[in-house]
Amino acid sequence: LRNRIIPEMIIVAIENVDRERDFTVTKLKTKRENTMGGGKNFLAFIENELIPHMDKNYKTEPHRILAGHSLGGQLAVNAFMVETSLFNAFIAIDPSIWWDEKTTAEKVDSMQTEAFKKRIYIATANQGEAGIERNKKRHELLVSLFAKKAEGKQQVQLDYYDNENHRSVPLIAIYEGLKFLYKTEN
Repeated sequence: LRNRIIPEMIIVAIENVDRERDFTVTKLKTKRENTMGGGKNFLAFIENELIPHMDKNYKTEPHRILAGHSLGGQLAVNAFMVETSLFNAFIAIDPSIWWDEKTTAEKVDSMQTEAFKKRIYIATANQGEAGIERNKKRHELLVSLFAKKAEGKQQVQLDYYDNENHRSVPLIAIYEGLKFLYKTEN
């Protein structure tokens, strides 16, 4: 881009075939059979097969961003919490923190401060009166847990979009997320 806000980049989009399998790292107990909990395998595929393929066949740089919406946003949050992740930055768009909220909080507690060298942008959409409690407050709690654990190294931004809903927030969140991730400190 000639505007010098963000560098040129390669965008790889993976069509989803089973979001509960690929975007969740825990398997919730349900009465119905389910394929939940394959997120670690999906991330392993991206890091061990897809990224090496991209690096071999295209002119790449080691700066990588993982972005996801809803359960994909939850996957981005989970990847952010892994210190050894190949990703440097994350955009979590209206992440489904509700999925396994207790496990997410436990993971934050076990994070190393080194993990906070990475940046994460979290966008929260307006989901109505009931959604404020269910959605916005959960995202705010997650960010406060990050702040407590980060020991001053936190590079997290949370934005609430009052005029956007779960379906409309991705476009503005990608734009604002990229601006945050590439913001230089003066």
